[in-house]
Amino acid sequence: MKILLAKDAGYCFGVRDAVDMAYNTAEKDDDVYMLGHIVHNENVVNDLDKAGARVVASIDDVPDGKPILFRAHGTTVNTWDDAKTKDMNIVDATCPLVWEIHEEVKKLEKEGRKIIIVGDHGHDEVVGIASQVNNPIIVASPKEAKALKKTKRAGVVSQSTQTIENVQEIINIIMTKVFDLRFVNTICFPTKRNQTQIKELAKQCDVMVVIGSFSSANSKRLTALAKDRNKNSYQVTCAEEIEPKWLEGVETVGVSAGASTPDNIIHDVIIKIKEIGEVTKEIVYG
Repeated sequence: MKILLAKDAGYCFGVRDAVDMAYNTAEKDDDVYMLGHIVHNENVVNDLDKAGARVVASIDDVPDGKPILFRAHGTTVNTWDDAKTKDMNIVDATCPLVWEIHEEVKKLEKEGRKIIIVGDHGHDEVVGIASQVNNPIIVASPKEAKALKKTKRAGVVSQSTQTIENVQEIINIIMTKVFDLRFVNTICFPTKRNQTQIKELAKQCDVMVVIGSFSSANSKRLTALAKDRNKNSYQVTCAEEIEPKWLEGVETVGVSAGASTPDNIIHDVIIKIKEIGEVTKEIVYG
């Protein structure tokens, strides 16, 4: 049996930097506080909690003098303003590519455009983007795009981890409803790269394994892309969830992982596959 591991599987640089900042700050200051989980991965969240990274519901719950870490997903304008007013010790772990979306959406609004954000309702990143402008419209699906009213001028950005297919379909619909439309493609390059790799990998392998939490939109999108091209595609959160029957009579296994999946879990999955079947070759793909 042969294993093909997607070259860029796992943490993107934004998540990796944010997680490292959380560990380093907790070590330096004994603990660090966050408004929500830093990544959508239960294993990482539990490990960070042991290291001293605490999740709170509000900045009012942060003890005086203790650092508050703003996560890679981005933070709302109001939360930033409140933290600055309170003169809090802010550790900014916002992904630079998310910051770019914030800047782009503000530019579009200054041009007098109605702002449309292609993204998941309630997702932390989308909430942060929406807070940068007045009364944006969130569109998650082609069905929602079809329900939009016609308007003269609009500007569109997307959540950084959206699939290219979903954004393209939505934009095609919006084009029929807006006379003067400007679209800024804000799907981040790690997402584009990972999606391209998994599309190619799923078609070449007998079985595809995607590692990632079921609370991670990014991981679920990768799994959906794999299943569209290979019905023998499975999502797991850890090595223990791999079923030996998936690998019976299999010659090639593809492995990829969502942007919230740490290296050690990917390593454990590879080891588990080797324990189940005789692996003759392991190749990094991409």
